[in-house]
Amino acid sequence: SGGVRQGGSTITQQLAKNAFLDSDRTAARKMREVMIAFWLEAWLSKDEILSRYLSNVYFGDNVYGITAASKHYFGRTPQTLNIGQAAMLAGLVKAPSRLAPTSNLKGARARQAVVVGAMVDAGFLTQREADAVQPQRVLSDRPETLPTGTYFADWVLPSAREVAGDAGRDATVRTTLDPKLQRTAERVARQAGLRKAQVALVVMKPTGEVVAMVGGRDYGASTFNRAVQAKRQPGSTFKLFVYLAAMRAGLTPDTVRDDSPIEIAGWKPKNDDGRYLGPITLQRAFARSSNAVAARLTQEVGVRNVIRAARDLGITTPIANEATIGLGTSEVSLLELTSAYAAIASGRYPVVPRGVEGNRNASWYEAIAGRDTAMPEKIRDEMRTLLGSSIRGTGRDANLPVQAFGKTGTSQGGRDAWFIGFAGNLVVGVWVGNDDSTPNPGLHGGGIPAQIWRQFMMSALDIPVVVAPVEDEAFAPVDNAIGDMGDQVGDLIDRTGPAVGDALDRLRELGVEPPEPPEPRPPRDRGAPDQPPPDDRTARPDPDAF
Repeated sequence: SGGVRQGGSTITQQLAKNAFLDSDRTAARKMREVMIAFWLEAWLSKDEILSRYLSNVYFGDNVYGITAASKHYFGRTPQTLNIGQAAMLAGLVKAPSRLAPTSNLKGARARQAVVVGAMVDAGFLTQREADAVQPQRVLSDRPETLPTGTYFADWVLPSAREVAGDAGRDATVRTTLDPKLQRTAERVARQAGLRKAQVALVVMKPTGEVVAMVGGRDYGASTFNRAVQAKRQPGSTFKLFVYLAAMRAGLTPDTVRDDSPIEIAGWKPKNDDGRYLGPITLQRAFARSSNAVAARLTQEVGVRNVIRAARDLGITTPIANEATIGLGTSEVSLLELTSAYAAIASGRYPVVPRGVEGNRNASWYEAIAGRDTAMPEKIRDEMRTLLGSSIRGTGRDANLPVQAFGKTGTSQGGRDAWFIGFAGNLVVGVWVGNDDSTPNPGLHGGGIPAQIWRQFMMSALDIPVVVAPVEDEAFAPVDNAIGDMGDQVGDLIDRTGPAVGDALDRLRELGVEPPEPPEPRPPRDRGAPDQPPPDDRTARPDPDAF
């Protein structure tokens, strides 16, 4: 029914997949591929199908379409290619990334010879004509560095084709990529000190426009996009859905639950730090990422409602129907998880990530599932309260001098470390781990991922690093000496206030109740003599203390 075959599909099916469909491997996608192929066969001739296929297929080196490939490798248009050049391009389609002649000329020439032999067998060339075909050379002026945003370009291509319309014609498509933010994302990923670990980073607007994407440390070494294609355990970042289900059930951040050891059908979740605080508020539990409380909440609201919360916010990967999902045991992609957090930032769900401006129509999934839904303002505010407390808790290394929200996540053995959050008009997700899922001792979401997130946000949001000015004491007015000292002491108190609060919380956790601070004294009349009360001589400050 399709004539010529390529791989396990006909050319018509390949055109349907490349030009009209996404790359997910599901039975539903295969069914759509077959339906589109039938339509193409009914309305287009074989030559038209082949022409459109060649205009969309990948030829390696980040080049799509026969025209672009001809110019890229040989500096010619398709009409002026010789037999050897045309045969080499035809041979690339089988394995374009591996056979690209700019990096594997020997392999490309071998495939050229295979194609020429096939042309002889099919009667398109005589043996004499085939013998005259020479091994081809390609242009030597290959760019030394790949263009920025290459992972993004690979991801956005199917959407760009959809917006461009008719397969086979030239069109201009505007993407959502922000070159400045892309460069910032790549820079902070390079500077993260990852050793052998990989990194992925997604930056989007709360409404879903992806403005930067890093899919790995080096696209030239690996085109596998860890931001989109990798499915990894999200750890405690999945608690977003547990607490969303709890807020939907009527609980609030001030609701108290027991942070103590628990057993559910033989499963005994433990808090990472081994400490249990007893009755605590959900806000406190979320801030310290209590596994015991998350397990209790999952049992209380029901696994099905946690799954429903994840589905509502756009998670499409399989989720196990068991209590352990509350601790992030079901795998997700960084792109989908970042989109879920974007729903809390925007107040509408699901947030569908997109990389092309002016997408004319909803996808088939959106058309069936319906458009986005407004999140009740009360629930949104409660979720933001939880995320705000978390970034000052386990995510303190990500905290910003502006309002920020986020959550850490770490899978068992430090195999996956995450930080996902939002500030200003950006939602950013960071993942760090090994491709082979081997453990990374000491790696956790509140460490390197949180630091990457903070460094990116500080630069992307143009947050200045405030440094107190240094004045020459010789020229400081004498009358202001005491006032300046008071300002410095006040600034010191402001800076150390959160640390003091953490210390007091720690004392209470250990069962030590610190005394209440003394009542402030009334202001003293500046005209009164500077003498302490008769029975309060110890309260007089020591002059040497200053």
